[in-house]
Amino acid sequence: MADSSPDVVAVVPAAGIGSRMQTECPKQYLTIGDKTLLEHAVASLLAHPRVGHVIIAISPVDSWFSSLPLAANPQVSVVTGGGQRADSVLAGLQAAGDAQWVLVHDAARPCLHQTDLANLLAITATSKVGGILAAPVRDTMKRGEPGAPLIAHTVEREDLWHALTPQLFPLELLRSCLLRALNEGATITDEASALEYCGFHPELINARADNIKVTRPEDLALAEFYLTRLNQTENL
Repeated sequence: MADSSPDVVAVVPAAGIGSRMQTECPKQYLTIGDKTLLEHAVASLLAHPRVGHVIIAISPVDSWFSSLPLAANPQVSVVTGGGQRADSVLAGLQAAGDAQWVLVHDAARPCLHQTDLANLLAITATSKVGGILAAPVRDTMKRGEPGAPLIAHTVEREDLWHALTPQLFPLELLRSCLLRALNEGATITDEASALEYCGFHPELINARADNIKVTRPEDLALAEFYLTRLNQTENL
Protein backbone atom coordinates (compact mmCIF):
# COMPACT_ATOMS: atom_id res chain seq x y z
CA MET A 1 0.00 0.00 0.00
CA ALA A 2 1.37 3.42 -0.92
CA ASP A 3 2.22 5.86 1.85
CA SER A 4 -0.60 8.40 2.08
CA SER A 5 1.25 10.75 4.43
CA PRO A 6 1.56 14.33 3.20
CA ASP A 7 4.88 15.28 1.63
CA VAL A 8 7.23 16.97 4.10
CA VAL A 9 10.17 19.21 3.20
CA ALA A 10 12.52 20.69 5.78
CA VAL A 11 13.98 24.18 5.67
CA VAL A 12 17.09 25.02 7.68
CA PRO A 13 17.95 28.73 7.87
CA ALA A 14 21.74 28.87 8.13
CA ALA A 15 22.66 32.35 6.92
CA GLY A 16 23.51 33.80 10.33
CA ILE A 17 26.97 34.74 11.53
CA GLY A 18 26.57 33.64 15.17
CA SER A 19 28.46 36.60 16.66
CA ARG A 20 27.72 35.60 20.27
CA MET A 21 29.85 32.47 19.85
CA GLN A 22 33.00 34.60 19.47
CA THR A 23 34.44 32.25 16.85
CA GLU A 24 36.00 32.71 13.42
CA CYS A 25 33.24 30.81 11.65
CA PRO A 26 29.45 30.91 12.00
CA LYS A 27 28.22 28.67 14.81
CA GLN A 28 26.54 26.20 12.42
CA TYR A 29 30.02 25.23 11.20
CA LEU A 30 31.46 24.47 14.62
CA THR A 31 32.09 20.77 15.04
CA ILE A 32 31.07 18.01 17.41
CA GLY A 33 33.02 14.89 16.58
CA ASP A 34 33.63 14.76 12.84
CA LYS A 35 30.52 16.73 11.84
CA THR A 36 29.45 20.33 11.98
CA LEU A 37 26.38 21.38 13.94
CA LEU A 38 24.63 21.91 10.61
CA GLU A 39 25.41 18.35 9.50
CA HIS A 40 24.12 16.93 12.77
CA ALA A 41 20.92 18.98 12.45
CA VAL A 42 20.29 17.91 8.85
CA ALA A 43 21.06 14.25 9.60
CA SER A 44 18.47 14.23 12.38
CA LEU A 45 15.82 15.44 9.92
CA LEU A 46 16.70 13.03 7.12
CA ALA A 47 16.69 10.11 9.56
CA HIS A 48 12.88 10.22 9.47
CA PRO A 49 11.41 8.49 6.38
CA ARG A 50 8.81 11.22 5.84
CA VAL A 51 11.42 13.93 5.39
CA GLY A 52 12.57 13.47 1.83
CA HIS A 53 14.41 16.72 1.24
CA VAL A 54 16.17 19.46 3.20
CA ILE A 55 16.62 23.00 1.88
CA ILE A 56 19.43 24.97 3.52
CA ALA A 57 19.48 28.77 3.27
CA ILE A 58 23.05 30.07 3.48
CA SER A 59 24.63 33.50 3.36
CA PRO A 60 25.62 34.82 -0.07
CA VAL A 61 29.19 35.16 1.28
CA ASP A 62 29.29 31.69 2.86
CA SER A 63 32.68 30.07 2.23
CA TRP A 64 32.21 26.96 4.38
CA PHE A 65 29.22 25.00 3.09
CA SER A 66 30.68 23.97 -0.27
CA SER A 67 33.49 22.06 1.43
CA LEU A 68 31.14 19.83 3.44
CA PRO A 69 30.08 16.33 2.30
CA LEU A 70 26.57 17.66 2.84
CA ALA A 71 26.96 19.78 -0.29
CA ALA A 72 26.95 16.61 -2.44
CA ASN A 73 23.96 14.98 -0.74
CA PRO A 74 21.17 14.50 -3.33
CA GLN A 75 18.56 15.01 -0.59
CA VAL A 76 19.91 18.49 0.16
CA SER A 77 19.61 21.69 -1.83
CA VAL A 78 20.86 25.20 -1.12
CA VAL A 79 19.29 28.63 -1.53
CA THR A 80 20.60 32.10 -0.74
CA GLY A 81 19.31 33.33 2.59
CA GLY A 82 18.56 36.86 3.70
CA GLY A 83 19.51 39.25 6.45
CA GLN A 84 16.77 38.01 8.78
CA ARG A 85 15.65 34.50 9.67
CA ALA A 86 12.24 35.07 8.07
CA ASP A 87 13.88 36.06 4.78
CA SER A 88 15.89 32.83 4.76
CA VAL A 89 12.84 30.73 5.57
CA LEU A 90 10.87 32.39 2.76
CA ALA A 91 13.70 31.64 0.34
CA GLY A 92 13.54 28.01 1.42
CA LEU A 93 9.76 27.88 1.02
CA GLN A 94 10.11 29.27 -2.49
CA ALA A 95 12.25 26.24 -3.37
CA ALA A 96 10.01 23.70 -1.66
CA GLY A 97 7.87 22.96 -4.70
CA ASP A 98 4.45 21.46 -4.02
CA ALA A 99 5.20 20.00 -0.59
CA GLN A 100 2.17 20.15 1.68
CA TRP A 101 4.04 20.53 4.96
CA VAL A 102 7.31 22.20 5.93
CA LEU A 103 9.54 21.62 8.92
CA VAL A 104 11.75 24.54 9.94
CA HIS A 105 14.74 23.56 12.09
CA ASP A 106 17.60 25.56 13.59
CA ALA A 107 20.99 24.90 12.02
CA ALA A 108 22.66 24.99 15.44
CA ARG A 109 20.29 22.58 17.17
CA PRO A 110 22.04 19.18 16.78
CA CYS A 111 20.35 17.12 19.54
CA LEU A 112 16.91 16.41 18.09
CA HIS A 113 15.39 13.13 19.30
CA GLN A 114 13.65 11.00 16.70
CA THR A 115 10.75 10.34 19.07
CA ASP A 116 10.08 14.08 19.34
CA LEU A 117 10.29 14.49 15.57
CA ALA A 118 7.86 11.60 15.06
CA ASN A 119 5.41 13.06 17.59
CA LEU A 120 5.51 16.40 15.79
CA LEU A 121 5.01 14.90 12.36
CA ALA A 122 2.07 12.87 13.64
CA ILE A 123 -0.07 16.00 13.99
CA THR A 124 -0.37 16.28 10.20
CA ALA A 125 -3.10 13.65 10.45
CA THR A 126 -5.36 15.93 12.50
CA SER A 127 -4.11 19.53 12.30
CA LYS A 128 -4.65 22.21 9.68
CA VAL A 129 -2.42 24.72 11.49
CA GLY A 130 0.63 22.78 12.65
CA GLY A 131 2.68 23.01 15.80
CA ILE A 132 6.08 23.22 17.42
CA LEU A 133 8.25 21.21 19.74
CA ALA A 134 8.34 22.91 23.13
CA ALA A 135 9.44 22.27 26.70
CA PRO A 136 7.59 23.52 29.78
CA VAL A 137 9.46 26.20 31.73
CA ARG A 138 10.82 24.76 34.97
CA ASP A 139 12.93 27.62 36.32
CA THR A 140 11.69 30.66 38.19
CA MET A 141 11.28 33.43 35.63
CA LYS A 142 12.11 37.09 36.36
CA ARG A 143 11.09 40.18 34.40
CA GLY A 144 13.88 42.77 34.41
CA GLU A 145 13.53 46.51 34.72
CA PRO A 146 13.70 48.13 31.26
CA GLY A 147 17.34 48.90 30.48
CA ALA A 148 18.65 47.89 33.89
CA PRO A 149 19.88 44.58 35.42
CA LEU A 150 17.30 44.76 38.21
CA ILE A 151 14.33 42.52 38.94
CA ALA A 152 10.99 44.12 38.19
CA HIS A 153 8.89 41.12 39.24
CA THR A 154 8.60 37.35 39.08
CA VAL A 155 6.75 35.96 36.06
CA GLU A 156 4.25 33.17 36.71
CA ARG A 157 5.73 30.13 34.93
CA GLU A 158 2.48 28.18 34.66
CA ASP A 159 1.61 27.73 30.96
CA LEU A 160 5.03 29.10 29.90
CA TRP A 161 6.97 27.03 27.36
CA HIS A 162 10.41 27.17 25.78
CA ALA A 163 9.90 27.19 22.01
CA LEU A 164 12.14 24.65 20.26
CA THR A 165 12.51 23.43 16.71
CA PRO A 166 11.57 21.84 14.41
CA GLN A 167 8.37 23.78 13.87
CA LEU A 168 5.86 22.25 11.45
CA PHE A 169 3.24 24.05 9.37
CA PRO A 170 1.32 23.73 6.12
CA LEU A 171 3.66 25.30 3.60
CA GLU A 172 1.21 27.75 2.06
CA LEU A 173 -0.11 28.84 5.45
CA LEU A 174 3.39 29.56 6.74
CA ARG A 175 4.30 31.44 3.58
CA SER A 176 1.23 33.67 3.69
CA CYS A 177 1.62 34.41 7.41
CA LEU A 178 5.31 35.27 7.06
CA LEU A 179 4.62 37.60 4.14
CA ARG A 180 1.79 39.37 5.93
CA ALA A 181 3.73 39.76 9.17
CA LEU A 182 6.79 41.13 7.40
CA ASN A 183 4.76 43.49 5.23
CA GLU A 184 3.01 44.86 8.32
CA GLY A 185 6.23 45.32 10.30
CA ALA A 186 5.53 42.67 12.94
CA THR A 187 8.34 41.26 15.07
CA ILE A 188 8.96 37.67 14.00
CA THR A 189 11.13 35.67 16.40
CA ASP A 190 10.23 32.23 15.07
CA GLU A 191 7.85 30.75 12.52
CA ALA A 192 5.09 30.19 15.08
CA SER A 193 5.08 33.90 15.91
CA ALA A 194 4.10 34.68 12.31
CA LEU A 195 1.09 32.38 12.61
CA GLU A 196 0.22 33.86 16.01
CA TYR A 197 0.31 37.34 14.48
CA CYS A 198 -2.24 36.19 11.91
CA GLY A 199 -4.59 34.77 14.54
CA PHE A 200 -3.67 31.07 14.43
CA HIS A 201 -2.89 28.86 17.43
CA PRO A 202 -0.25 26.20 16.65
CA GLU A 203 -0.05 23.14 18.87
CA LEU A 204 2.58 22.74 21.59
CA ILE A 205 4.18 19.28 21.37
CA ASN A 206 5.85 18.47 24.67
CA ALA A 207 9.47 17.62 23.87
CA ARG A 208 12.81 16.99 25.51
CA ALA A 209 14.58 20.02 26.96
CA ASP A 210 17.99 18.69 25.87
CA ASN A 211 17.15 19.69 22.27
CA ILE A 212 19.30 22.76 22.86
CA LYS A 213 20.38 25.49 20.49
CA VAL A 214 24.09 26.33 20.50
CA THR A 215 24.16 30.09 21.03
CA ARG A 216 26.98 30.78 23.48
CA PRO A 217 30.44 29.21 23.83
CA GLU A 218 29.46 27.09 26.83
CA ASP A 219 26.57 25.53 24.87
CA LEU A 220 28.93 23.60 22.59
CA ALA A 221 30.27 21.33 25.33
CA LEU A 222 26.75 20.73 26.62
CA ALA A 223 25.50 19.86 23.14
CA GLU A 224 28.42 17.43 22.71
CA PHE A 225 27.46 15.70 25.96
CA TYR A 226 23.78 15.45 25.00
CA LEU A 227 24.58 14.30 21.47
CA THR A 228 26.90 11.56 22.73
CA ARG A 229 24.18 10.29 25.07
CA LEU A 230 21.59 10.53 22.29
CA ASN A 231 23.72 8.49 19.88
CA GLN A 232 24.39 5.85 22.51
CA THR A 233 20.68 5.53 23.26
CA GLU A 234 19.55 5.32 19.66
CA ASN A 235 22.25 2.79 18.76
CA LEU A 236 21.20 0.32 21.46
